[in-house]
Amino acid sequence: MGDSDSETNETSIVIRVDDSPEALPESHWDALLSAQARPTPFMKLAYLRALHASGSAVAKTGWQPQYVSLWRGEELLAACPAYLKTHSYGEYVFDWAWAEAYHRHGLSYYPKLLVAVPFTPVSGSRLLAVNDDARLLLAQALRALAKETDASSLHVLFGDEADQAALAAAGCSARAGVQFHWMAEGDTDFTAFLARLNRDKRKKIQQEQRRVREAGVTFDARVGTELSPEDWDWDFFYRCYQQTYREHHNKPYLSRDFFARMASDMPEHWLMFTARRDGERVAMSLIALDPERKSAFGRYWGAIEHIPNLHFDACYYQPLAWCIANGYERFEGGAQGEHKMARGLMPTPTASSHWLAHPSFADAVNDFLAREGEAMRGYIDELGEHRPFKPVQ
Repeated sequence: MGDSDSETNETSIVIRVDDSPEALPESHWDALLSAQARPTPFMKLAYLRALHASGSAVAKTGWQPQYVSLWRGEELLAACPAYLKTHSYGEYVFDWAWAEAYHRHGLSYYPKLLVAVPFTPVSGSRLLAVNDDARLLLAQALRALAKETDASSLHVLFGDEADQAALAAAGCSARAGVQFHWMAEGDTDFTAFLARLNRDKRKKIQQEQRRVREAGVTFDARVGTELSPEDWDWDFFYRCYQQTYREHHNKPYLSRDFFARMASDMPEHWLMFTARRDGERVAMSLIALDPERKSAFGRYWGAIEHIPNLHFDACYYQPLAWCIANGYERFEGGAQGEHKMARGLMPTPTASSHWLAHPSFADAVNDFLAREGEAMRGYIDELGEHRPFKPVQ
């Protein structure tokens, strides 16, 4: 691997490692994506290229591309977005304690090899492949690349079950996590959804929405294909987006150019909510859409002034109402957030895979993952006992 191609023990299959997603043919990549069990718009090559071309996920920001692909002649058999990372920001599967342990023992945890969609905690297929055999070869190639680049470890985040199986066969250990998702239950509108909630939860949501209305705020929602170039006012949206990070004393991960590329390259995958008061815009939220699979994903939001409960309305209630009205079956509210249960989003397991090169640390992490996994299963079971919905009669 490295700068040149190398062959596996099946001499007709060539492994490539590219330092830019631009080196890969979009038609081949997206054809491969269409055959996966859980594809998402975030694994489209256009999305990954936008992250790179906009300067959001590049070596300068700590994301050195190492895109791995397997070829038989002109046929793309398997591929994945991989990065050599010099930090652990923008991942949403936390390994800071592992890095600190390495540091305390005088060892370098970075660089590490990461397979993920940068800044995107959405589960789905990560190891794109024509079949399970090709997926296993890709997992083995990632292990080999980690060794060749002197990476401390390999991490594959938010993969699907097929990824997990291939990575386990390649010697990786699984890590369990949880997110909170809404699933359609036949509701005809948002009022019907609220009617299924426990009285206290329903009243809380109604109260929060009433306070937003009393503040004079109204919403409109438009899919990207319905928006004119003037409607995609990225200066205002990016001002909102930056404000969210500024309030947490952080620097935004994504550049303004990234969002502009989404408007031009993938408009059908975005839904924009604009909040107005007295006709003036005060906030925006941006929801990603998978129209084919009727799934929506809460992604970005921001407001130029503080209005109580506006965040909940813009990021949960308005998107949920839109999903119900448009026949969508799933809404993912993003990473973490037990508070989302009170708003009708239920705990959903997530998974990642990890391999550490250092034998002693690998043993310690594997023991930790086993105990953490057991605790996570107990946590999800406990959450299930506190469903926000009324018992089904």
